[in-house]
Amino acid sequence: MPSPMLKRYLPVLDWGATYDRGAATDDLMAAVIVTIMLIPQSLAYALLAGLPPEVGLYASIAPLLLYGIFGTSRALAVGPVAVVSLMTATAVGQVAAQGTPEYYGAAMALALLSGLMLVAMGVLRLGFLANFLSHPVISGFITASGILIATSQLKHILGVTASGGTLPEMLGGLAAAAGDANLPTLIIGVSAAGFLFWARRSLKALLVARGAGPRLADALAKAGPVAAVAATTLATWGFGLQEAGVAIVGEVPGGLPPIGLPPMDLELWASLAGSALLISVIGFVESVSVAQTLAAKRRQRIAPDQELIGLGTANLGSAFSGGYPVTGGFARSVVNFDAGARTPAAGVMTAVGIAAATLFLTPALHFLPKATLAATIVVAVLSLVDLGALKRTWSYSRSDGAAMAATILLTLLVGVEVGVVAGVAVSIALHLRRTSSPHCAVVGQVPGTEHFRNVDRHNVVTTPDLATLRVDESLWFPNARFLEDRVLNLVAATPALKDLVLMCPAVNGIDASALESLEEINRRLKDAGVTLHLTEVKGPVMDRLKRSHFLDELTGRVFLTQFDALQALRPELAERTLRAPRVETLKGAAAG
Repeated sequence: MPSPMLKRYLPVLDWGATYDRGAATDDLMAAVIVTIMLIPQSLAYALLAGLPPEVGLYASIAPLLLYGIFGTSRALAVGPVAVVSLMTATAVGQVAAQGTPEYYGAAMALALLSGLMLVAMGVLRLGFLANFLSHPVISGFITASGILIATSQLKHILGVTASGGTLPEMLGGLAAAAGDANLPTLIIGVSAAGFLFWARRSLKALLVARGAGPRLADALAKAGPVAAVAATTLATWGFGLQEAGVAIVGEVPGGLPPIGLPPMDLELWASLAGSALLISVIGFVESVSVAQTLAAKRRQRIAPDQELIGLGTANLGSAFSGGYPVTGGFARSVVNFDAGARTPAAGVMTAVGIAAATLFLTPALHFLPKATLAATIVVAVLSLVDLGALKRTWSYSRSDGAAMAATILLTLLVGVEVGVVAGVAVSIALHLRRTSSPHCAVVGQVPGTEHFRNVDRHNVVTTPDLATLRVDESLWFPNARFLEDRVLNLVAATPALKDLVLMCPAVNGIDASALESLEEINRRLKDAGVTLHLTEVKGPVMDRLKRSHFLDELTGRVFLTQFDALQALRPELAERTLRAPRVETLKGAAAG
């Protein structure tokens, strides 16, 4: 019987032990549907990454096999995705020219580095590091990347030559070349995009209305890209449109992926390391988000640290089999889940289907128009664009909205790597600013209760010779001086004050700098004839305070609850307020 440690690193031993014919049937059906969807996507995303189309197929075989062994999600579909393909093109384009062997080798090296980083993070259980990428930053990055990707594909739909890495550069290049647009290419691209939009939104409902079963209708709707590929390829071949200027994929080498080493060039690795880290973290965050969402629907769990290993081995497999960086795809994973996939074996079966395609279908792709692949990409990525999220986020949190806006703007105007790094930097800076000025509220007793609320928001009972300051943040070096100033200003503004209570229900930690500030506050209040007390101090915080001299020097006491403090310090006021009739105390629209 496999040991728990072995099962942790090889989840296949867990789900494989109970695998049966029913699960195999469901997995096979899901694999067929995902394979049909993945073939045109793989070709399109490889071109987006600046690589030959067959590389997309290569990156969809070994990664799926290895994730099936090492991954913990039952539905995650690993392979090339739009955002990672764009990031690959950006990173590799800085070290080699597209179309050269060096470019292809750098893409494989990028997959190798990404895989090594992910595996190392998984072994060291560093999955928590991805938490530094907030959801608004990720959402803003994906939205901006979707806009960039869609814009970058317009040149293929127009049939023109244009370049640029930022939105202004792309739009400028398209505007300059628009007069040279190729009409047959434009017709193919627009027709394919229109059909794919219609198939995504309406085809399933139409098929169901005409008597098709929901599952069959969904499968046929998901096969829309295959239909577009087949129709435009036949049209291009039948009418000889390549002679009219329609760019085609051309010869696609057949056969299984070549097994070999990526370039072992330390200088190249050093130049790609930063990009590999960004690709690893962003890919992991998106994959885990999708995997957790799908797992929750079936009351299953995933292991984030093991997911790092699963994604890492998938990237290593891609690197050694002629591929480029991969991660879990949102759309494919949802399709895999909806199609009934019950285990990672569905991904293994999908890999077999892709391998069969590389063996037998590649000759049929010769006349495939690049405009069709561009339309496939445009339709896929526009579903990722959510500009409305910026308004919603800004309305809820100005700081998160600012981080999201900075990510979107810098990604569009400067580049993908700068955009995500800037978004993280803005998030951290705003977090530091927020925690360096924590919310502190003077509170009073709510009549008829033992509860205490903000005097600015509620009609509460207070007394001039006792003040309670509720601290709504952990105390650490950035906000230690802020608390000193807040307390001393309160004391200066209250001449009759004799007792000051620091209410600490939200204080989860006090570092050494904050401890020194508390000691200084205690000394200054003692000199001013004011006694300092603490209430509602959490156990772990109290344990640390007991290891210092602060409690020995504290002029007042530490109380379990705020009401206990008021009962001990002003018993008549506490009892009188407690017996008072309970009334609506809220002053404004917001409670606190």
